[in-house]
Amino acid sequence: MVRVIRAGRSSVCGLVVALLLMAGHVSALEPEHEIRRLMLATEEAVAAENWGEAGEYLNRLQQLEGEKPADYFYYRGRVMLESGHFNESRAALEKYVSEAGAEGDYYNDALKLITRVEKTRKQEGARASQSGQNASEPVAIIEPAGTETVEQLKQLYLADSDAEALVIHANTLLEGAGWREDQRIVRLDQPADIAYKLDRRNDLISIQEARREDSGRVVRTAESLGVFGVNPQVEWNCESATDSCWIYDPRDGSRLMKLSQDRERAQEIARTLGRLIKTMQGVDQPRS
Repeated sequence: MVRVIRAGRSSVCGLVVALLLMAGHVSALEPEHEIRRLMLATEEAVAAENWGEAGEYLNRLQQLEGEKPADYFYYRGRVMLESGHFNESRAALEKYVSEAGAEGDYYNDALKLITRVEKTRKQEGARASQSGQNASEPVAIIEPAGTETVEQLKQLYLADSDAEALVIHANTLLEGAGWREDQRIVRLDQPADIAYKLDRRNDLISIQEARREDSGRVVRTAESLGVFGVNPQVEWNCESATDSCWIYDPRDGSRLMKLSQDRERAQEIARTLGRLIKTMQGVDQPRS
């Protein structure tokens, strides 16, 4: 009988502990106070270099409604850097610098970390180029071919060549992928703040950018991408910190195009750019 009573008390105690643990994930604090509490917990975890714990707090912060302090982006940048997510790290650190400015407590440190991210990406890109492999950062990579074959795209766009069909297809996708400062209201009759268009000239791909300034003036720039010696596997990624998706330069892994936060469209644009590079390199594309 004694054993039964002890077992029963043990079960009750276990249940109480379980309920307390469950209750720990449901805060009675108002969002502004909960944000502050989790920020303090993140600061302590980062100071102790407990990156996994810091990442957990940051994930919980991300899910909370309410304005996050600028320091949130600094800590997110540090944790992403330690996790090897360099694109997310740079985006978060740049967001911190933009919000906190030179008066921010971590302003100089954030700038140094951005430089560290840049150097690390270049080093990994160089190693990947030498080994013929992609950089090791866990970002999305295009697949060998899209849902449509190049022949189908030629028929769709009435193009004379594979490359021409891919250029038209890329530009069609880019027309709907322009980045806007205010993404809550998207009107097709209003041009995006940042938009791109591709053109092909011999063995070069011309990437034209149109960037709208606050005054309404549009600044146009162009960059040429030589296709030979370039890996046709083009990286892309979407970042919540900047509300955008990025296409990365296949030459060095740097940012090439800033797009709206539409994962499927960004993936298809990266895939199409990769197929265009491969086609211009003279490598046969899969036809089915």
